[in-house]
Amino acid sequence: MKNNCIYLFALLALLPVIVFRDYTPGNELRYLSIADEALRNGTFFAFTNQGIPYADKPPLYFWLIMLSKSLLGKHAMWLLSFFSLLPAWVVVRTMNRWADGEIYKEFHPTATWMMLTCGLFLGAALFLRPDMLMCMFIILSLYTFYRMLKGEGDQRLNAWLFPVYIFLGIFSKGPVALLIPLLSTFFFLLLTNRVRSFGRYWGWKTWGVLLGGCLLWFGCVYMEGGIDYLDNLLFHQTVDRAVNAFHHREPFYYYAVTIWYSLLPWSLLIIGVIATALWRRHFHSELQKFFLTVLVVTFVVLSCVSSKIEIYLLPVYPFFVYLTAMQLSRFRWNRWLAMSVALPAMAFCLSVPVLVCLGGQKSTCFLADNFLYAAAGVLTLSGANALYDLYYWKSLSKSVHAMAFGIFCAIFVGGFALSKLNDQWGYGNLCREAMHVAKKHAVSCYCTYEVHRAENMDVFLQKDVRRVMREELLSGTLHGVVVILPLKELATLRKIVPEKEIHIVGDYGFALLPH
Repeated sequence: MKNNCIYLFALLALLPVIVFRDYTPGNELRYLSIADEALRNGTFFAFTNQGIPYADKPPLYFWLIMLSKSLLGKHAMWLLSFFSLLPAWVVVRTMNRWADGEIYKEFHPTATWMMLTCGLFLGAALFLRPDMLMCMFIILSLYTFYRMLKGEGDQRLNAWLFPVYIFLGIFSKGPVALLIPLLSTFFFLLLTNRVRSFGRYWGWKTWGVLLGGCLLWFGCVYMEGGIDYLDNLLFHQTVDRAVNAFHHREPFYYYAVTIWYSLLPWSLLIIGVIATALWRRHFHSELQKFFLTVLVVTFVVLSCVSSKIEIYLLPVYPFFVYLTAMQLSRFRWNRWLAMSVALPAMAFCLSVPVLVCLGGQKSTCFLADNFLYAAAGVLTLSGANALYDLYYWKSLSKSVHAMAFGIFCAIFVGGFALSKLNDQWGYGNLCREAMHVAKKHAVSCYCTYEVHRAENMDVFLQKDVRRVMREELLSGTLHGVVVILPLKELATLRKIVPEKEIHIVGDYGFALLPH
C-alpha cells in the first residue's frame, strides 16, 4: 500500500474515535475552558483558568482553539482533532521524504505503518494537546537545517524557514523546541568536524528572528498580564521545571523505563535493531549519523530536565522509527528479530480472552460491549496473520503491515463503542443531563463534591461550577442548586435527597436541591 493510501486509510479508521469520543477532564476540557475564558476577557497572550493565571503553555494552541470556536460558535471535536492529526501527518510525510534514499524500497511502507501506529505517537495524534504541533515544527526545523547543510533547495528561503520553524515550536509548547535543534545541530557539527560552520546556521538571521519574535511576544504578555505573569512564564514554568520541578518530577532514568511501553507494539524491534546496529557500527551515512545524534542528544537532554512525562519525549520517536527502517535491510531473518515482532503479535492473539475476562469483572464490566469484542476479534486475527507472515513467509515487513492494518481496523470498529464508554471518563453526557434537569426546574447553579477537575465543566454548563465541602453539603443550607458527585460518594447524597430523585450517569450521580 502506497504512503498516500496509508494516510487516507488511517484517517478513515480514526473517524469514529474523532466523532464519538468525549473530551478528557484532565487536560482537554481545561484547554477549552481556558480558551473560553480568553474569548470572554478579550485576552490573547495572558491566559487564566477560573481566574487564576495560567502561564503553563504558550498561546499558539489556544489561538487555534479560540479560532475554531469563533468560526463554528462552539467547540467541535472533529475540527479540534485536526490540530493534532494534521501535524502528525506532516511529521510522517516529512520523515518519509527525508529518509527516502536511505530506506530499502520494501521497507518504505513499513516505516510509515510503524510511525502511525507507534503507541504514544498515535495517542498524541488523537488527543488535544500542543505536543504534536511542537513536534512538527522541531522536525521541520531539523529537516531544513539538513537541507541547508547539503545545499538542497532554496538556501535563502531555508535560512528564513529554519528560525521561523523554531520560533513556532517555542510558541507552541516552550523552550524544548529551541533546545533540541540547537544542541542536536551543534553536536552533529562537532562530531563531523564542521563546528566552525555553526554560525552559518545559528547566525544573526536566526537569532534575530528568535529574539525579535520572543520580544514581541513577551511585550504583549507584559501588557496583558503584567510583570508577575511574565515572571511566571519565563522563570517559574521554564527554569523551575527544568531544575527543581514542582510538577511531574521524575528521576533521571525515567525515560529509559517508559520508552519500552511508549513505543509499543514496536519497542522490542526498534530498540533491538538500533542497539545491534550500534554494536556492529552500521551507522555509516551522514543522515543516519544525524538521526542518531538527534536521538541521543534529545534523550539525554530531556532526561536531565527535572519535569518528565512520557509525551515530552515525542519529538524523538520519529528518529527511533526511521533509524530502525534504515537498518532493516541489513538484517537477515533470524530468531531474535522474529521474536521482537512475534511477541506483540502473540499479545494481539490474546485480545479476545483478555477482554472477555475484563468484561466479566465488576470494576471493568463497561468493557463488555459488542463493538469492543469485535475490535478484539480483529486484533486477534491480525496477530495470527502476522505470525503466519513471519514464520511461513519469513517476511518481517508483511508481519508489521498485518499488525498495523489490524490496529487501525480495531480502532475503527472499537470507536463506535465510545458513545457508551464516554460516561466512564468524560463529563459531556453528565453535564447535558444535569442541564436538562436544571432547566426543567428553573435552576441555574451547579455544585460539585469530590469531582476531579470539576471547575472545567463550565465548558458544557456555560456556568461557573462551585466546589462544596462535605459539611456544607450536609448542612442543609444549599438550595436551588444541582449537586454532582461520584458514585462512591452517593451515600452522602442519599442523606439529603430521596433515592428516586437521584440521577445516575456513568460513574457519577447528581440531584436537584430545590429552593
